[in-house]
Amino acid sequence: MRKGIVKYNNELAGTLTEEDNGEYIFLYDELYIQKYPKQFVTFNMPVTTQPYRSKRLFPFFDGLIPEGWLLNIASESWKINKNDRMGLLLACCQNAIGAVSIHPFIHKEHE
Repeated sequence: MRKGIVKYNNELAGTLTEEDNGEYIFLYDELYIQKYPKQFVTFNMPVTTQPYRSKRLFPFFDGLIPEGWLLNIASESWKINKNDRMGLLLACCQNAIGAVSIHPFIHKEHE
């Protein structure tokens, strides 16, 4: 399982998870829902408490991944297969152009 933090204008908007079975889940953060009930990350995913599920990476998030020669550079630099869309998203989209950015989820263990 891999997980990314989705930010909208540097505000935590939700999480994007790739399950071990290949399913993708996007879930808005509860605090974000309360503060910004009408500020969706994409028209196709209005703010809701219900998770969005898909067998493929959601087109909006896939569209954040670089293309062409920039994809080649990113793939070679980070040694990520071009078909590993979640890996590319987590590696390349922390400083994406626009309001939405994706950050790797770092699980902190309790000591």
